[in-house]
Amino acid sequence: MSQKEFWNDKFKDDEFFYGLHPNEFLASNKDLLKIGGDILFLGEGEGRNALYFAKNGFNVSAIDCSDIGLSKLANKAKEKSLNINLFCEDLTTWESSKKYDAVLISYLHMHTNDLEKLFLNIENSLNSGGYFIAEFFSKNQLKYSSGGPKNIDLLYSIEDFKNRFNSCTKNVKEELVVLDEGFGHQGEASVIRVVIKKQ
Repeated sequence: MSQKEFWNDKFKDDEFFYGLHPNEFLASNKDLLKIGGDILFLGEGEGRNALYFAKNGFNVSAIDCSDIGLSKLANKAKEKSLNINLFCEDLTTWESSKKYDAVLISYLHMHTNDLEKLFLNIENSLNSGGYFIAEFFSKNQLKYSSGGPKNIDLLYSIEDFKNRFNSCTKNVKEELVVLDEGFGHQGEASVIRVVIKKQ
């Protein structure tokens, strides 16, 4: 099954699988970003984070491989009179054609072998002073049943960031949190929280 097929199956119902409230960590870092700035969400799915940041005055773009997820996001954005730029694309082949003030991610599942290219593309897509803010499931998430893949190759460690983003200041921590995000994420979880600023 392709990534597109997997996520289209996940998002096929009318309900929003991860709810409509933004990821708590991303929302808590909103004040680091300048209102009106250009921000990009990667692996944004049905769009709960994109909707929140667009509502709060940011110029938002979102990429996901699921056309069903993006269609739900487009309909919700239209309902709320929000303008969000949407791109249906596989992140293993994505290369940014413009610069952003921030790139944000919540729970992107990428194979370890694809991280080098992805993280370099993220670093290159940031303006000077721009932020990469993200929350990922850590490899220790295998101990918990609150969500996320059961394949350790799709989970993250602090070491994944250690020798990357060399033009940036990095704040990367592993934390235990309690998730309450729709049907998809419920309960105690081990996550990697990232705030990276390009110099």
